[in-house]
Amino acid sequence: MSTEGLSAAQQKMIDEGVPQTAIDVFTHYYGQLEEGVTGSIPEDTIQPYLDPPKLDDVKIDPAHAKQVFDQLAIINLNGGLGTSMGLDKAKSLLPVRDGKTFLDIIVGQVLAARRGTNSRLPLIFMNSFRTRQDTLDVLAKYPDLQVGDLPLDFLQNKEPKLRTDDLTPVEWEADPTLEWCPPGHGDIYTALQTSGLLQQLLDAGFKYASVSNSDNLGTVPSPVIASWFASTGAPYAAELCRRTAADRKGGHLAVRKSDGRLILRDTAQTPEEEMDFFTDEHRHPYFHTNNLWFDLEQLDAVLKEREGVMGLPLIRNEKTVDPSDKTSPAVYQIESAMGAAIEVFEGATAIVVGRDRFLPVKATSDLLLVRSDLYALDQRQALVQQVPSVPAVKLASEPYKLINDFEARFPQGVPSLKEAVSLDVQGDWTFGRDVSVIGDAVLGAEGGTVPDGARVGTA
Repeated sequence: MSTEGLSAAQQKMIDEGVPQTAIDVFTHYYGQLEEGVTGSIPEDTIQPYLDPPKLDDVKIDPAHAKQVFDQLAIINLNGGLGTSMGLDKAKSLLPVRDGKTFLDIIVGQVLAARRGTNSRLPLIFMNSFRTRQDTLDVLAKYPDLQVGDLPLDFLQNKEPKLRTDDLTPVEWEADPTLEWCPPGHGDIYTALQTSGLLQQLLDAGFKYASVSNSDNLGTVPSPVIASWFASTGAPYAAELCRRTAADRKGGHLAVRKSDGRLILRDTAQTPEEEMDFFTDEHRHPYFHTNNLWFDLEQLDAVLKEREGVMGLPLIRNEKTVDPSDKTSPAVYQIESAMGAAIEVFEGATAIVVGRDRFLPVKATSDLLLVRSDLYALDQRQALVQQVPSVPAVKLASEPYKLINDFEARFPQGVPSLKEAVSLDVQGDWTFGRDVSVIGDAVLGAEGGTVPDGARVGTA
């Protein structure tokens, strides 16, 4: 192991006040990085996971559901900046519907669930050092959100970006904050422990946690899933959805042949020559939603047993130190995925849920869908699909990828998509007021303006 590079990184973390356990986790991954560990999971080492439990088959006792729900904490991952969409703040602060941001809707869902069940149901955000202040500023307008002495957030750890040429911490005088990165959402386990939040939750009588991403508006608090999870006695569970051809890039669970454990395999862990297996929605019929459930007592026991180092598979993320400057030095960001923890827990399980629990916004095409009349907010603040199937939408990258460019092309709001089957925007088009997409619509590469009241597509 490169003592120079590792020592410099460790000292940088110490000087920044990073907890020792997080430094130990970083050290663990640094050794793997230097050894050239790739985290590759070949197809011949796994078996497809073909018959998980289905939420549609679950029957619950309402009294049990109420008891469990009152022991449940909602944790929301809010460390992402949405840089791929040109954002420089938390993606959750982006307006989605009716002037409400992701954050507003998530808070509304939890407050509605509290009223409907008379449960405590704390909502706690895992922020990064880049998203914390903006998020807390918005949450200040919800004085009833905090539960007892529990905080509204806890902070994801931080680590230095490493130069790809010598694995030393990168220096970037133009903006020293860019020398740091969060260690992926797999850091949630370490951060729960080092922040003291895990112990606070246990001391306050909470036994379970439901975790999801802040850009997924589908994870309305569910007493049914909570009751199912508690009744299994499992330490950990993942929500899955049935794969379609549109989900071929999503990670999936599989059974590791060597020990029979459930594991998560993502694109980056699949050998390039075996991607046809990975993308086969019939061979691997369910994808991982990143909606997770933990038994907090069992998580605490595992963390103590492993001294805070969960040992999740390494994800080596190669970028430039300044993401907006491709000529800046190449760096590695050491990351891990929280869903990979399924292999750590003996007896971990999964459940297939409806597609309504998976409404992520990863690109502006997704934002177009959730802003449209395909969905409506109900009294639970849930986004309810208004049509039998959601149309496929493709937007040309150059004019629409970044949020400011996207907004400029829909100055009067997004078009009606209720009668659409597909929308393929190949050029730079600006949409007028009250535009409707009918059937299959293609707007060509020549670009232009879609006039007010236009109906585009095939009737």
